[in-house]
Amino acid sequence: MKQDGRKIRQQALQLLCQFDAGNEDVPCITSDSFDEDTGSTSEPHEDALKLATAVWSERVESDSQIEPLTPEWPIHRQPLVDRNILRLARHEILSGMTPPIVAIDEAIELARLFSTEKSPAFVNGVLDKLFHDSKSTEVVTDGES
Repeated sequence: MKQDGRKIRQQALQLLCQFDAGNEDVPCITSDSFDEDTGSTSEPHEDALKLATAVWSERVESDSQIEPLTPEWPIHRQPLVDRNILRLARHEILSGMTPPIVAIDEAIELARLFSTEKSPAFVNGVLDKLFHDSKSTEVVTDGES
C-alpha cells in the first residue's frame, strides 16, 4: 500500500464492520467514513472501499481458514472488530499486497486502536499461526513441482 496505508486500513476496517453488522447494502455506509482524529465524517478513500469489498467478498473462505486457528473462539463468538481485523490482515498476507510482517504489525495496531485490551495479543497469535501455516503450505506446494 501507499504511504497512507494505515488510513486506508482504518477506513476499510470501518467499512467491514458496517458490512458485518448487516449494512452492506446501505448506500451511505460506503459514502462516509468516520475520522478518529476529528470526530467528523469524510469521504473514504477509494482504495479503502476496494480493499473492504475484496475482503468482504472472500469472508467465507477467510473464516474457514481462520476458525481452525481459534477453536476456543469460533468466528461467530469473536468481537466484530477482531474478526474483521483478522479478515483484513489475512487478505493482505495471502494476496501478497503487503509483506506479512507489516500486515501483522498493522493488524495489531488496529486492534490497539479499535478493540479490547486483550485483542492485540489475540490478533497477533492468530495471524502468526496463519502466516506460518501459509509458509508451510508454500513449501509443500513448491516441493511438489
